[in-house]
Amino acid sequence: MIDYVIVGSGLAGICFAETATQNEKRFVMISDHSQNASLVAAGIYNPLVLKRFTMAWQAERQLDLAMRFYYRMQERLGVQFDHKLPVARILSSVEEQNNWFVTLDKPAFGRFMSADLLSNTNSFVKAPHQLGEVKETGRIDTVKMRECLLEELIKKQQFLDESFDYSALEVKADYIVYKDIKARNIIFAEGYGLKQNPWFNYLPLVGTKGEYLSIYAPELKEEKALKSACFLIPLGGGYYKVGATYKWKDKTSKTTIEAREELIQKLQKFISVDFEVVDQIAGIRPTVTDRRPLVGRHPDFRFKQLFVLNGFGSRGVLIGPYAAEALFTQIEKHHPLDAQMDISRFAVHWPSHQMK
Repeated sequence: MIDYVIVGSGLAGICFAETATQNEKRFVMISDHSQNASLVAAGIYNPLVLKRFTMAWQAERQLDLAMRFYYRMQERLGVQFDHKLPVARILSSVEEQNNWFVTLDKPAFGRFMSADLLSNTNSFVKAPHQLGEVKETGRIDTVKMRECLLEELIKKQQFLDESFDYSALEVKADYIVYKDIKARNIIFAEGYGLKQNPWFNYLPLVGTKGEYLSIYAPELKEEKALKSACFLIPLGGGYYKVGATYKWKDKTSKTTIEAREELIQKLQKFISVDFEVVDQIAGIRPTVTDRRPLVGRHPDFRFKQLFVLNGFGSRGVLIGPYAAEALFTQIEKHHPLDAQMDISRFAVHWPSHQMK
């Protein structure tokens, strides 16, 4: 018998798999790669919500844990996917400059906000009111991280490239059986695919579609990630990622002309250089009505071996290691979860009559 079956190979599944590996637990991951939000996302880690100059939920704790997590994972795999990257907010007015300094004076914000505004030195960037720089920021190359981990799991025969068949899962008193696999627990880390899960589809996962452009602008020569009407993220070699859109109704992963035009218009508000759009991608972020993750044990005791790890939204690279470790310690050490992300907050919505 193994310790875990992990369903899903996105950021949630990767973070739990790495947590299990670092704790010498045995597991198998099952995925058909159908949910690609982690691969679409920019991978920026930034503790601030730059639109409103507020701190992201549990940002300080999440950042400290994530940096240790990714460092150990890089060391273990022998590959670099954590790239330190300055992030700067283009300030649009004198009022925004004042708001920056008002926020800077609040407790905890001084760690992450520079006390000195940056003067714009790039003639192709429109920033007459200077820039506010965020500290301790960077970018996780989620594609490279996932590729390296899955390569390892495939070699160790810990990965099954297939769609998960819910009807093949048998829940016993103290373990689960899936086809020829017997495990103590099963972790559903399916992203927006959770909507099809008969045990957890009662949870209020709404999903928001996000689209990104990749552009080639060799003259721009900007080395910081810039936040203005949208994000502009340097990838090296004159390439940049531009995003993202937020659409609530469209639940497909198809790119749209509307999103392309929206991002181009937003980008042209703060850069004045010729560029070529070389790619466009789309994915469904696993977002939740209360903007907190979905983590924890199934509320029905008959399904106590079933767990969920989901709902990271647009800040998955920060939330992922934190939520994965919290779930792991809940299972292995019976530590309580943060009430704000524990799915017990939605237990009243569980339609138990459906599973009898």
